[in-house]
Amino acid sequence: MAKLVIIVIFSALSLLLQSNLSSATLVLPKSQAETLIRQLNLLPTDADPVLDDRSVLSDKKIVEKRFRLPNLDEGISVEDLGHHAGYYKLPHSHDARSAFRNPSCCEFVIPCYVDCGVWRRISSRNSTDDPVVIWLTGGPGCSSELALFYENGPFKIADNLSLILNEYGWDKVSNLIYVDQPTGTGFSYSSDRRDLRHDETGVSNDLYDFLQVSFQMTLEKELKDVSPSILVMTGSCFAFFIEHPQFAKNDFFITGESYAGHYIPAFAARVHQGNKAKEGLHVNLKGFAIGNGLTDPAIQYQAYTDYALDMGIIQESDRNRINKILPACELAIKLCGTDGKITCAASFLICNTIFASILNRAGNINHYDIRKKCVGQLCYDFSNLIKFLNQKPVRHALGVGDIEFVSCSPAVYQGMLMDWMRNLEIGIPALLEDGVKLLVYAGEYDLICNWLGNYRWVNAMEWSGQQNFTANPNVPFNVDGAEAGLLKSYGPLSFLKVHDAGHMVPMDQPKAALEMLTRWTRGELSDADTDAGLLKMVTDF
Repeated sequence: MAKLVIIVIFSALSLLLQSNLSSATLVLPKSQAETLIRQLNLLPTDADPVLDDRSVLSDKKIVEKRFRLPNLDEGISVEDLGHHAGYYKLPHSHDARSAFRNPSCCEFVIPCYVDCGVWRRISSRNSTDDPVVIWLTGGPGCSSELALFYENGPFKIADNLSLILNEYGWDKVSNLIYVDQPTGTGFSYSSDRRDLRHDETGVSNDLYDFLQVSFQMTLEKELKDVSPSILVMTGSCFAFFIEHPQFAKNDFFITGESYAGHYIPAFAARVHQGNKAKEGLHVNLKGFAIGNGLTDPAIQYQAYTDYALDMGIIQESDRNRINKILPACELAIKLCGTDGKITCAASFLICNTIFASILNRAGNINHYDIRKKCVGQLCYDFSNLIKFLNQKPVRHALGVGDIEFVSCSPAVYQGMLMDWMRNLEIGIPALLEDGVKLLVYAGEYDLICNWLGNYRWVNAMEWSGQQNFTANPNVPFNVDGAEAGLLKSYGPLSFLKVHDAGHMVPMDQPKAALEMLTRWTRGELSDADTDAGLLKMVTDF
């Protein structure tokens, strides 16, 4: 079997060389990761496996504190903001169950930044009834604080490192959770490098554990008079709702962007699996949304040259030349499958030659937003994120001690190498069939996870509503009377192409993104959904 794999990989590489593309376009994972990180004006850094400050440790499963970040309006209290930050000890890592009792053991913690949305002096909404929305940033290996402070969080970071309230933060309509994951990302850390994750099974199990611990307190409150054996049986792998049981029955939505196009379907499937198997308490999963994500590489990599040609980035002769790599890429992805290893690494190297070849022709174009140019290696300047989070008052407020903040980790990026070319679309149809909603949205000017590739895999997905979905027309998605995008919907599935936006839709079109989330979580994204909602209201009366 091993000989067969080597022969096939050799054949794929031979096809690549026959395409007359320079071998210089082959980009190694570590160098690619570091380049992508520097383009955001961030430092490629890996988490220190040694925990220097043990003040964050506790025997509790979740270590959490209410916090108030510095440089905020003095008239806003901690109670008004309702923010919490904390660490959760993951049970399925090396010695993690006893890590905080025995310093010689290995620790793995995952931080979460929770905006409970109680803006009592700013907003009149009753946040305890709003849905719980978790956000996952991609990379892989980039911190969710990038979204918190630059996209859809309650604050923006000003040039003087003060915080400005975000008018279009998603906290306006939901209770937000930002999680740094996989381990080694953001403020998350482990004292054992074996805790780096390499596939979606590990990632989704960690996230599921984080959620389930949250329900244990609810369980303990509701069953305090029941035999302790029940608690032992159902509470062994239960983090967020432990401290916030009031949100346990709220609608739950999973969101994120970029490489989270892998994380999100896997996490949604894991939650759904846990619900069906009655593993602990029920998570009220209603839907999941992928923004400019990488989900089905075989289809999305095929779309690169078509998108680049349509947008005038390359010429038709360039497309014809670059497309000679496609047979090798498709073969490598097929061999990778869902559990390949060496073949998955080979597919990463071969298929990313397509993207690298387009960039070689495009010059200094910003591949996150082709309307913009990169100045040198710099495509965006997110450096204030590191400056802000490294301030001692901020570290103290978050309770992270001296743990180094890692904006984007090359080690996590490399660790997920075998996962990159796996198809995460395969688990989605079962979720749709059971009524779990999916929204795929994409800014029209993003190259790296472009709308065309996403649109194609969504249309190609086989499920009971496929024919009706593909037959439905694209309709305008209007915000304040102006067209903000094009929407196609049928049943639980929706696709939204967002106008005038790149890779980070909530950053480029914050008002449209907030409106999108609001309508989608309320079942009002399409006219059909709105009509159904109105009919239900009339029927209920």
